[in-house]
Amino acid sequence: MSVSLGDRSYNILIQAGLVNRCADRVHELGVRGKAAVVTDRHVGRHYLRPVLRELASCGVEAVPIVLPPGEQSKTLTTVKQVLDVLASHRFERSSFMFALGGGVVGDIAGFTAAIYQRGIPFVQIPTTLIAQSDSSVGGKTGVDHQLGKNLIGAFYQPREVWIDPLTLRTLPKREWIAGLAEVMKYGIIADEKFFSYLERHMPALLKREPALMTEAVKRSCEIKAEVVMADERESDRRRILNYGHTIGHALETLGGYRSLIHGEAVGIGMVQEADLASFLGICDRSVAERIRSVVRMAGLRDRMPVWPSTKIWRAMLHDKKVVGGQVIGVWPVAIGQVRIAPIDEPTFHRWYSEGRRDAVLSRGASKGGRPMPKSRSH
Repeated sequence: MSVSLGDRSYNILIQAGLVNRCADRVHELGVRGKAAVVTDRHVGRHYLRPVLRELASCGVEAVPIVLPPGEQSKTLTTVKQVLDVLASHRFERSSFMFALGGGVVGDIAGFTAAIYQRGIPFVQIPTTLIAQSDSSVGGKTGVDHQLGKNLIGAFYQPREVWIDPLTLRTLPKREWIAGLAEVMKYGIIADEKFFSYLERHMPALLKREPALMTEAVKRSCEIKAEVVMADERESDRRRILNYGHTIGHALETLGGYRSLIHGEAVGIGMVQEADLASFLGICDRSVAERIRSVVRMAGLRDRMPVWPSTKIWRAMLHDKKVVGGQVIGVWPVAIGQVRIAPIDEPTFHRWYSEGRRDAVLSRGASKGGRPMPKSRSH
């Protein structure tokens, strides 16, 4: 499929076995001279060698850059290390960068490509469900700051996105389940039929049935491409992609990017933001419960870790989605439809306080997902 953005347009290719047969695409893109392949240790063990082989077969001098895995690598320090490799190998403005891995690798490689010599071309080769269905498309690149996630970055579109669904077979179970949160997000924000499809097929998706995996990735990419084409730089409609991320990013930050991985935090965020929307009267309670149900069905957590509401609010204020000092949230109106609106601090604390009281009264454990001690029901 195509992401039409004028002179920044590019194609998304979804093809089983593409990682092992990418030489034709290398030729088509006109990759010559030097190319860096940025990956992490886990992904590199499975897929670095075939990509290097395909580049070599095209006469390209490939330079592998293998990073430590995990969100902790998403820093300016890591970006400097990648820049040092590019500079020491005398990369030029026509040299290519390949991002082989999940969202962290894609963000680091994309941001580095954006700033090295004011921009060199790069290709996304996502290998995780989150990266294939979400982060590899749209041109958002960047790294974290200790005070907030993705606070440092740039919009920089790839030359192409190569999605090989077969790479999902080596994805750890925790990463696969976490990735389902971003897939669900697309149904909630834009496509009720897709959401219903996920509800019906969740047991088979958890078993990674190939046809369902490919369909989930394809439809997610289609929705994201439509949103990005309408609003490339997140001035309006693109903000709907932040559903689940206002609270989710705050939880990641408070946990030091260690206690929750991104999709797990987004899963909690989607449930809690739907609960907040119900509290605000934006959606019916049944909408929030339907979202909670499918999140639990996937085996994801739906309850908030025990943090004081003031601490969560402060973390939300450091998010890049804050405008004029206001926290801007994305709230479901119905499945397939959301509204963008600010929320004020007193309302947030009232909602949180009410949810904590209900949790103490019910003392019920959440169905599905890993249990969290002293967690809250909302």
